[in-house]
Amino acid sequence: MAVPFSPDRVERTLEERLAVPAAVLGVVRTLEDAGFETWTVGGAVRDGVLGRPGSDWDLATRARPRDVQRLFRRTIPVGIDHGTVGVLPRGGRLVEVTTFRRDVVPLGRRAVVEFADTIEDDLARRDFTINALAWHPLRLELRDPFDGLADLRGRRLRAVGDADQRFVEDHLRILRALRFAGRFRLTVDADTWDALVRRRDATRDLSAERIREELLKIVGADPRPSRALGLYRASGLLAALFPELDAAFASRGPGAWTHAVGLADRLSRRDPLLRLAPLLAPLHAWGGGESVVTFLTRLRFSNADTDRLVRLTRGAGALPAADGAGAARRRWLHRAGPEAAALLAWSLAEARLAHDMDATTARDTVARVCALRRALRARPVLTVGGLAVGGRDLIQRGLKPGPGFAQLLERLLEQVLDDPAANDRETLLRFVDTWTEDA
Repeated sequence: MAVPFSPDRVERTLEERLAVPAAVLGVVRTLEDAGFETWTVGGAVRDGVLGRPGSDWDLATRARPRDVQRLFRRTIPVGIDHGTVGVLPRGGRLVEVTTFRRDVVPLGRRAVVEFADTIEDDLARRDFTINALAWHPLRLELRDPFDGLADLRGRRLRAVGDADQRFVEDHLRILRALRFAGRFRLTVDADTWDALVRRRDATRDLSAERIREELLKIVGADPRPSRALGLYRASGLLAALFPELDAAFASRGPGAWTHAVGLADRLSRRDPLLRLAPLLAPLHAWGGGESVVTFLTRLRFSNADTDRLVRLTRGAGALPAADGAGAARRRWLHRAGPEAAALLAWSLAEARLAHDMDATTARDTVARVCALRRALRARPVLTVGGLAVGGRDLIQRGLKPGPGFAQLLERLLEQVLDDPAANDRETLLRFVDTWTEDA
């Protein structure tokens, strides 16, 4: 269905919403002037229709890869075997230009395809109708052969054509369906929902990296990840992909899941790992840090991310009273280590979540967090690296290097946590002299 731009139509705002960057528009114009029909496609078109700013503008064209390379001076063969050439326009970011394609043998990510001559053939390969939209920025025309625009307006997620076939072609589409439905607040069409539930166990064949990236996209991009995560659970996908998480939540009662995803909603999406941590906390409580490590290793998380998530799920214990001794706050910050700020943000999210049920407790939590943040801003010494003495000072004192050095420095840190004024070289060395004499 071709929808020309007209001020008399409901689509009169599309030109403004789908304003293509000048650099991308220049690529389209070059291809069109050479006789090759070219459209903008993909997420930027979908997001533009929704009134969201687009960033990555992909192009679909009748030009073959060699034509694209001939027309532009700076190109990168980013996926030339699949018809994709990266074009580097002057003053712009990389634009991926892909030749129209159609499936010959539809096998998802390993499908056998051939080049096609029409945008309709290319759109027929897409997963969902909301992604099967193409915008021609020169003719101001929206090509919508599968009524994706109506589905966006009706807040509906629907597979292109036969849903079962779409998911058989590519099992990753099951995960994408739930992510899109959550992020854009769409209701999954009944046929599409039934098909993804029937095929959910097939997602176990996906690579760990693909599953991890989909999970991180949910917690990193969605303002309210609870929607997509709730669909994971309702569809049975949580149990299929993450059985240990499903068991951990089941062991903690019906409110544990609501609490965890509620926290994820209230934490900043600028820190996806922190948003993920509440979902792993029941696993830590259920099987300890090793269970968290095993889970993250299976999903191919990096060692650094794994270490951080273990620290976050372990926490630093109960927050000290706002009007209590300063030493208690410094000891809490010492236990929290580099995750102090993140754990305090988590505690504030807990307070916001609890406010409607227990405003008094929520206010107390906020007061405790504020007191800890003030203590942190004072830059207290929280590690042995911040002490006024080190191993060289101990050697000069006549002590022999060995395991006892670390224990001695930890004892000195305890003194400084109790009294920051004690972090003075002579004061600390007097402690050392006293302890070594007593020994």
